[in-house]
Amino acid sequence: MTLMNQAALSYIEKTVAPLREQAHCMLKNVLLMSNVTIERLQQAKHNIAQHGRVALHFHPDHIDSRGLTVAQGLLKDGVYKTQFETHISNGQLAPELGGIRDHWENQFFGHAYAGIQHRPKYGALDFGLNPYGPAPRFGSCYLLSHCALLKNCSFSYMDSHRLLPERGTLACFEVVLAALLTESFERQSALGVNVFDPDALIAYLCSFTDIAQRFTHTGFANLDHYIEAQIHDDVSLEEDICALVVDPCYQNTPMDETLQALANQYDITLYYHQGYQMDAAHTPNNFRGACMPALAKQVARQGVMTPFNLGVATLRCTEELASWQQRDMQQQQLQQLKLLWHVLVKFGVNTTPLS
Repeated sequence: MTLMNQAALSYIEKTVAPLREQAHCMLKNVLLMSNVTIERLQQAKHNIAQHGRVALHFHPDHIDSRGLTVAQGLLKDGVYKTQFETHISNGQLAPELGGIRDHWENQFFGHAYAGIQHRPKYGALDFGLNPYGPAPRFGSCYLLSHCALLKNCSFSYMDSHRLLPERGTLACFEVVLAALLTESFERQSALGVNVFDPDALIAYLCSFTDIAQRFTHTGFANLDHYIEAQIHDDVSLEEDICALVVDPCYQNTPMDETLQALANQYDITLYYHQGYQMDAAHTPNNFRGACMPALAKQVARQGVMTPFNLGVATLRCTEELASWQQRDMQQQQLQQLKLLWHVLVKFGVNTTPLS
């Protein structure tokens, strides 16, 4: 961990220090109203520290600045890189100093970072709730870290680009936990799970342990509800990653061979989740834009849309040589494909648990 990484973590802890007392009051109130004991909350916090992981979502077939797929880049490099290095993103792409991302990272981390090296890597805190991972809007596949990586992370309740005050580290997690339990109490749902009151949430947080346990759960659609994790250190596949979860649509394809090689080379356990799939004819015209049904029909194969089909369409768009005058149109097309992925996440989940 560099001095910049350490400074960023220290800034987060300093920022939330004045909010911790209020967070304790919020937690006590929610526990009282929900008939949950302080001891159970402490047990939940301990279990998060012992068994929580960071999920790093990605689309394996997107192309980086070197012309490699993400999967090929991971296999070649053995490390997980930021968009400042790869020039691709499943969120907002702004891989330049002085750009939008650089600006809000400076605000969020107290100007701890300079240059493009050793920048934070973005994932989501994983409790094994969803076989599709905690933040699937950022990719159909995901890497899972060893639990020890949590000590190098800061966290924010929802996406950090919103610059919301609910943030923390493993050592001062109260503000994030208070936001989570408050949402669970007020909305009876949290982290994309419906009918999830504080009693049920705490019971779950006290019980989750094994990675494979998630594949006995029913998958659910979740685009926006997650605890973002910012990793303030290098992420080595060999040292920091223990599992790779892949969409089964890639099986029996050259991409699957690359992903299996990745797992074998870095001693990572390979899993497959239930998969995303939907009938293109069922694409709504009032979610992510009126053009989505027509685009879905173009992307689909034999009327069915999967992440593999989306990857083929994205690759075709990326490889097309565009003049400077056409670059804006090309970026708009890529943005529309990104939005179509959101449609697939929302409406294309397989709700059958794996046996």
